[in-house]
Amino acid sequence: MSNNHICAGADPAPHMPKDLPPPGACDCHAHIFGPADRYPYSAQRKYTPPDASLEAYRHMLATLGLSRAIIVQPSVYGFDNRATLDAIKLAGGNFRGVAVIDPATISDNELDHMHQIGVRGVRINQAYDQTLDMDYLHKVVEKIQRLNWHLQLFVNLNRFPDFRRQLGKLPVDVVIDHMGFTGVDEGVSNSCFQDLIALLRQGKCWVKLSAAYRLSAQGVVPYSDVAPFAEALAKANPDRCVWATDWPHPHLNIPVPNDGDLLDLLSKWVPDAEARHKILVDNPAMLYGFSA
Repeated sequence: MSNNHICAGADPAPHMPKDLPPPGACDCHAHIFGPADRYPYSAQRKYTPPDASLEAYRHMLATLGLSRAIIVQPSVYGFDNRATLDAIKLAGGNFRGVAVIDPATISDNELDHMHQIGVRGVRINQAYDQTLDMDYLHKVVEKIQRLNWHLQLFVNLNRFPDFRRQLGKLPVDVVIDHMGFTGVDEGVSNSCFQDLIALLRQGKCWVKLSAAYRLSAQGVVPYSDVAPFAEALAKANPDRCVWATDWPHPHLNIPVPNDGDLLDLLSKWVPDAEARHKILVDNPAMLYGFSA
């Protein structure tokens, strides 16, 4: 897809969820875009987003009753993490970040500076590639291991058949974006998803219960075909699941959801209040280093 494709922005009028989250609840995946004249996009990008400001994002968080957040470096910025880092700095101590790095060129001093700002992981985004670049992955791991950062993967696990063995032996925490991005065609019994369940059950990875619309064959909330996947993941290991909006939901070809509706989905997927508290509060605090 051409980088001239302008994607839709977030719903500017988020509504409150039916069940307010507990204090300290965290949105574990969001992006900040623009302004483009200050933070120019990569020429190799696959889409062009409208501005999605920190102010607009914080308004959404306040409406939903979320007090903590993770800003994830989006693909449109490549290795230029300035927009993400500046947003974390401006937001203060309740925000953390996930960067994208070139392990061949970044220095330890640069990584230390990112850590001081609040970065706690590095993302590899190869969701639309046929294979995962394992050489690049291991070079990233070598760079981040001393900082105790995690490796965040946005990949289609269906295209990575050996992921259970490969990821299970890594010396850093592994966070799987968007429930593995496997789609729903083959159901929860498919071998790829069951390998993810096994990895999660063994405590060898974390999984984000997020972006149901990226897996669903349906175009609108509640994405009921995704519910069995989210429920299975939460039951497999509620101590290793986190939740996220994926705000402002970039690069969609379906209607952009309201973020209040997305938080309401979690209550349906995980009806047990104690398990939801782990997913919204306790697990993010552990993974991203928030104080109690």
